[in-house]
Amino acid sequence: MSLHSLKFGREKVEIDIPDENLLGVLRSREVPCAATEEDAVLKALANPVGSPRLSEKVKPGETVCVVTCDLTRSWQHPAVYLPLLVEEIKKGGVKDEDIFFLVATGTHRSHTPEEHKLLLGEKLYGRYRVIDHESATAEMKDFGKTRFGTPVRLNKIAADADHVVLTGGIVYHFMSGWGGGRKSVLPGIASYETVMANHALALNPPPGKGRNRVCRGGNAEGNLIHLDMTEAAAKLAPSFLLNVIMSGEGKIGWAVAGDWQEAHEAGRNIVDGVDKIPIPELADLVIASACGYPKDINFYQSTKALFNAQDAALPGRAIVILASCTEGYGSEEMQMMLQKYKNSDEREVELRHAFTISKYVGYCAGQAAEQFDFHLVTDIDPKLLEGTGIKISRTLDEAMKKVYSAHGTALKTWLMPQGANTLPKLSS
Repeated sequence: MSLHSLKFGREKVEIDIPDENLLGVLRSREVPCAATEEDAVLKALANPVGSPRLSEKVKPGETVCVVTCDLTRSWQHPAVYLPLLVEEIKKGGVKDEDIFFLVATGTHRSHTPEEHKLLLGEKLYGRYRVIDHESATAEMKDFGKTRFGTPVRLNKIAADADHVVLTGGIVYHFMSGWGGGRKSVLPGIASYETVMANHALALNPPPGKGRNRVCRGGNAEGNLIHLDMTEAAAKLAPSFLLNVIMSGEGKIGWAVAGDWQEAHEAGRNIVDGVDKIPIPELADLVIASACGYPKDINFYQSTKALFNAQDAALPGRAIVILASCTEGYGSEEMQMMLQKYKNSDEREVELRHAFTISKYVGYCAGQAAEQFDFHLVTDIDPKLLEGTGIKISRTLDEAMKKVYSAHGTALKTWLMPQGANTLPKLSS
């Protein structure tokens, strides 16, 4: 027997898996990274990919719009990299009054002054203008349509600047392949209509055909959402990009800078080198932790582990997700999709009527319960998931008894202690 530890909320739980059943433990690779977060950022700024240094591109008298993440992505530590970026801009002779920050809220809410301070940090807050993008009310500039039919309307403040600099972090994204890069533009500073039209590409065009499977984590080839985002961002023509990649310790381990497309591709390769793990076969059972608090604070956030775990499991077999979910669903729309509609067909009709990301996450969670034996070890009120097909347990032992009762005990098993981060890739 092999004893393994998995995060659950603020605690850890242990599980014994017979050695003859364990296919392996899927973890992020131990890859050398920068000694400090500042070192990673400074190295990237000094060695841009496919571009001169930013200080060589900007000129005195020009305006620079720095597009930065919102509070939901503060794990990227913008207060570390933004001051270093501003130093680089000022080396080009740009004055403080000509540098401003546009927070890429996408369709999220606006921020309080304290939240702006958290994002920019003590060194920058109060010295520079900070503007929240508002997808429904901000003045937009019309850039026409993409070849996919998405109307491209972007924040006019950014469009009118001499330079737009994109910042953010690169991680796997369950729809667009990866975060970062072009996502700072769409959805970051796009109109609500633009965002919804883009995200609706996650569904196959013919009604009743469900998810478009090319729109998934770690995939760029043929990914309509990624391609549409890239085309929309190209219309804005950003001058530069600075993106960070986090280490397993939750710190900036790597950074990329330069041309907004080439540097982002280089960053995607770093993420793949750390978190994309090849597997020789699919399993009868996948047990995945959503990485504990705060990543498992609610069901909505915890689905990142579910999306990854599905790529390691045989259809119809068992998936066990450990996610405390002390704040319940974390999304009213996700909850509505799972509780109001009884199957994927009904949920798809609602999605096509009025697409939102939260509804799509609910749709995908419900679909997982139809395609797999989906068990959730959680603190969430079981009544909230009645009728969804998702089986609730309070402990991992309880969930395992249910799995073994349904499928037997001789189950080939993958363990995913970093389920929210690690992306299994079946070897061809």
